Amino acid sequence: MPWEKSFDLDDAVDCAIEVFWAKGFEATSMADLVDRMGIHKGSLYNAFGSKKELFKRALLKYDQDNRQTTLATLEGVDDAVAAISKLFDAVIAQSTDGSREKGCLLVNTALEHPNHDLDVREIVDTALGDFEAFFKRRIKRGQLRGVIPKSINANQTAKSLLALVVGLRVLSRGSFGASQLRAIKNGALRLLTEAVEPTPKS
Repeated sequence: MPWEKSFDLDDAVDCAIEVFWAKGFEATSMADLVDRMGIHKGSLYNAFGSKKELFKRALLKYDQDNRQTTLATLEGVDDAVAAISKLFDAVIAQSTDGSREKGCLLVNTALEHPNHDLDVREIVDTALGDFEAFFKRRIKRGQLRGVIPKSINANQTAKSLLALVVGLRVLSRGSFGASQLRAIKNGALRLLTEAVEPTPKS
């Protein structure tokens, strides 16, 4: 008798996201996944193939539901500085939500970068690259509108803003509270008004 799917795949992936998010890929066992997803191990293998393939699917869905949705919404904000400010506000809100003390699944995976295969690293690199591209577009838009100085280096500042988002996510898992995270945001916004000194050549 052919295998038939008897559970909702999206719901199952959402459950897997929660497990991977809390424990990380390596520390998550098949028993953890089966228990949280409420399915048999055979059904998990039939539906997803392996733990790694399930992790990739979970990571892609997490990215779509969180990072892609947030950036798509902010692309519609006309004021470039306001769009960047709102992005940091969204990250701070997520980071200080008691249910999200486990940080960001994408950033957590990035911290384990060397331990993952190329296809997983590419998912993370694409997501972080899209963040950087968003910042770069916003900066250039702000410069065209005259709200961000033309002396600001869009490429370098976009990379700095990405680093601050990643750092904020990491620090929020420790002792940094909302006020300290907002201080990071304020520092990020100052980058949009103060030209970054070029890195000296060695």
